[in-house]
Amino acid sequence: MRSSAILHEAQKLHLVSDRLDTLADEHPVVSEALLTISANVRHTATLLQVLVATKMGVLPEPGQADA
Repeated sequence: MRSSAILHEAQKLHLVSDRLDTLADEHPVVSEALLTISANVRHTATLLQVLVATKMGVLPEPGQADA
């Protein structure tokens, strides 16, 4: 798998995390659980980016980490 493909998946995970945050605001009954899952997904995305940077020598472009 190319590094750009892994970085693309990390970017998609960041978007999933953002959507879970939004859902947490809309559903207070499960808000805490959704925020916990969102944080875990965000951390996983960041770990993928670190993995690519350290093992494959490719850094994400500016803005890609938070997109």
